[in-house]
Amino acid sequence: MQYDLTSGNLFRKMVQFAVPYLIACFLQTFYGMADLFIMGQFNGAAAVSAVSIGSQVMHMLTVVIVGLAMGTTVCISRSVGAGDARQGSLFIGNSIILFSAFAAAMTALLLVCTNGIIRILSTPPEAVPQTRAYLTICFIGIPFITAYNVVSSIFRGLGDTRSPMVFVAIAGLINVGADYVLIGPLGMGAAGAALATMGSQAFSVLLAVRSLRNRQRSAGKGGTAREQFPIRLTRAELRPDGQAMKKLAGIGVPIAFQEGMIQVSFLVITTIANSRGVNVAAAVGIVEKVITFLFLVPSAMLSTVSAVAAQNAGAGHHDRGKRALLYGILISVGFGAVSFTVCQAKAEGIVGLFVTGEPEVVRLGAQYLRAYSLDCILAGVQFCFSGYFSAYNRSIYSFMHNIISIVLVRIPGAYLASCIYPETLYPMGLAAPMGSLLSDLICVGLYRRMWKRSDFL
Repeated sequence: MQYDLTSGNLFRKMVQFAVPYLIACFLQTFYGMADLFIMGQFNGAAAVSAVSIGSQVMHMLTVVIVGLAMGTTVCISRSVGAGDARQGSLFIGNSIILFSAFAAAMTALLLVCTNGIIRILSTPPEAVPQTRAYLTICFIGIPFITAYNVVSSIFRGLGDTRSPMVFVAIAGLINVGADYVLIGPLGMGAAGAALATMGSQAFSVLLAVRSLRNRQRSAGKGGTAREQFPIRLTRAELRPDGQAMKKLAGIGVPIAFQEGMIQVSFLVITTIANSRGVNVAAAVGIVEKVITFLFLVPSAMLSTVSAVAAQNAGAGHHDRGKRALLYGILISVGFGAVSFTVCQAKAEGIVGLFVTGEPEVVRLGAQYLRAYSLDCILAGVQFCFSGYFSAYNRSIYSFMHNIISIVLVRIPGAYLASCIYPETLYPMGLAAPMGSLLSDLICVGLYRRMWKRSDFL
């Protein structure tokens, strides 16, 4: 397995890193899309709304975990770049401690708050029972979601994106099969979708942990230090270390807050949509799933730019990190332009894949998708900058530009569009891309400021 991202053809190595990660993200996103698709074949708008609302809450939690785990990926990547095996192992051990405590706390908190979350989201009355069942089961499975994403972040920090891809591919097959059985013949509705997702996630965790333990046993058997980065998880590495925790949290916490606030903005928009009735709620929920899928490439570029720039920062190759940022932006924007074009031409057909016999949902969803898909182009730029800032311990920059765009554009824009244009969802869909445009401009300014000062080197 190739771990060294500090030498050789940069573009090729970025693609080799990004493609397995992209496939893994696609399969993980496919969980939620499969739930929604299969649910729409056997149930009506109420059940579809329950799954779309519940899965959006779980997506919010997942991206917060992934954001927090970015600290693990960056710290390990910088250790790999510097060839410091002991420091890397220390970061792995402290990540395990940190996320174990996080998973326990979040499970208890969210189970207590389930009914409150349903009320806050203005869930349509006919969808409340199934939404409650979906969320309760998923909240119980939080330790599995946390464990999988932390172990995956460790592998990515080591430069390995192939192993997580294999884990999630196997789990994805289990999830789809279980969905059809539990939602179809057994008629379990939203509860069946949640059980299928959590069961497959638990299985992927078992595979990931077993692989990490095997990697630890085989560490050091041949190869260079960079190719065989040794994992030594002794009792010393599994004890809290103040400096290691500070570095992990210093990178991960701002990103987690950033991702959390982005998802809160999406939930606020969902709440606005839910207050307009079950058809609008279902339409917005479906489009959010589609956009999540289309954002996989920018998300993959964020992680790729972060890992590549971090390794090269550790090795002192800063110009190579800058080129990684440029390549990431070009890939993201190119893919976004293709996605936008397809959504303009095929919006009704895309939305129609997820619901049967609901023409009003399809009509409204097509309006929302055509406007929202512009964000596929604009968001890719800020995603890549966020990854780059994180590699240089400047994740606070990512937090800043996202909060500003959310507070000034995304939420007020969606609310005003809903009030001024109650008959269409097109203006409401423009709120997100306009927020991304503001973020892009701020990112360019922060990047120039960062290199002008150069006090982080």
